[in-house]
Amino acid sequence: MTWVRVEVLLTAVVGLGALSIDMFLPSLPAIATAFAVPPATVQLTVTLFLMAFAASQLVYGPLSDRFGRRWVLIAGLALYAAAGLACALASSIGVLIGARVLQALGGGAGPVVARAVIRDLHGPERAARVFSYMAMVQSLNPMLAPVLGGYVHETFGWRAVFLVLAGAGTLFVALMAAGVRETNVRRDPTALQPGAMGRNVARLLSDRAYLAYVLVNALMFGGQFAFISGSSFVLIGVLGVSPSVFGFCFGAVALGIMTGTVLSSRFGAQLGLDRTIFCGTSLGAGAGVVLAALAWSGILSVAAIVAPMYVFAIGLGLTLPNGTAGAIGPFPRMAGLAAAVASFLQMTGSALYSVAVARFDDGTARPMTTAIALAGVTALACFWRLRLRPRRGMLA
Repeated sequence: MTWVRVEVLLTAVVGLGALSIDMFLPSLPAIATAFAVPPATVQLTVTLFLMAFAASQLVYGPLSDRFGRRWVLIAGLALYAAAGLACALASSIGVLIGARVLQALGGGAGPVVARAVIRDLHGPERAARVFSYMAMVQSLNPMLAPVLGGYVHETFGWRAVFLVLAGAGTLFVALMAAGVRETNVRRDPTALQPGAMGRNVARLLSDRAYLAYVLVNALMFGGQFAFISGSSFVLIGVLGVSPSVFGFCFGAVALGIMTGTVLSSRFGAQLGLDRTIFCGTSLGAGAGVVLAALAWSGILSVAAIVAPMYVFAIGLGLTLPNGTAGAIGPFPRMAGLAAAVASFLQMTGSALYSVAVARFDDGTARPMTTAIALAGVTALACFWRLRLRPRRGMLA
C-alpha cells in the first residue's frame, strides 16, 4: 500500500472516535427512555467514553514508540470492534456504559498511533498539511454520522447503531493487517520505563510552546464538546426537532469544521501555524459570545443555535490541525508520547468540562451556550498570553 493510500486509511482510523460519539447522538433521548434513566446518566456514555479514550492514548503512545505502530493499532481496533458488539447487546445502562468504556479503550489507539505514523513519514510542515487534509476529510464525519445514525435509529433501533460501529472496526482491522507496513524505524527502548516516561512527560509539559498549543486545542475542543454532549437535548428535547433533523443540524455545524480545515490547508502555509491559530481562536471567541448572547436574551431557535456554532466550528477547524502539528512537531523521537499527552489533556479536559456543564442543566440552552462562549474567549486569551504576547512582532 502506497503512503498516500495509507494516509487515506489513517484518516478513517483517526475519525473513529468522533464516529463513535456523533453517530449515536440522535439516540441519546431514546436510550434514556429505554432504560428509564435521566439525561445526565445517559450522557455518561459520551463523557466516560471520551475520558477512557483519552486515557488509553497515554498507553498506546509509548507502546507504539517502543514496539512499533502497526500491531499496536491492530490490537486496539480489534478491542474496539468486540466492545461495539457488547454495546449492541447491553441489557442495562450500566452494561452499556461499561461496554462504551471498553470501546473507548480500544478505539484510543486510532488517533495517537495514526498521527505518529504521519510524523514518521513527514516533517513538521508537511505533517501540518497532512493533518489539515485529514481534518478536512474527518469533518465529513460529524456531518454525515448523525444523519446516518438518525436513519439507522429510526429504521432499526438504537442497538443497530452499535452494530454498524462494530462492523467498521472489524473492517479497519482487516485493512490494517493486509496493507500497512511498520513505519517506526527509530524505536525508543526506554519508552515504557516509568522513569523515562516521567522525564519525557516532564520535558513536554515544561515546554511553553507545547503547553500553549495543547491548551488552546483543549479549550476549543471543550467548547465543541459542550455542543456535542448537550445539543441533542436542546434541539430535540427543547426545540422538538426529530432525530433525523437533528442529524442535519449537527451536520451543518460540522460543515464549519470542514470549512476551517479547507482554509487551513489552503492558507496555513502562508500564514504559519500561530497566525492561523490566532484567526481560529478569534472566530471561536466571537461566535461563542454571540451564541450565548442570543440564548440569554431569549432568542431560541434552530438558526440561533446552528449559525453561531457554524462560525465557532470554522475556528475549530483552523485551530486543531495547526495546534496538533505545533505540539508534536519538535519531538520526532517521542512523537507517540507527545501526541498521546496532547490528546489526553484535550479529551479529558473536554469531558470534565461537559460534566460540569451538565450539572448546571436547567432545561434551557443557556448552560451549553455559556460554556461554549467561555471556552472560545479563554482559548483566545490563553494563546495570546502564552504564545503571541512573547512574540509581539509576529502580527505586525
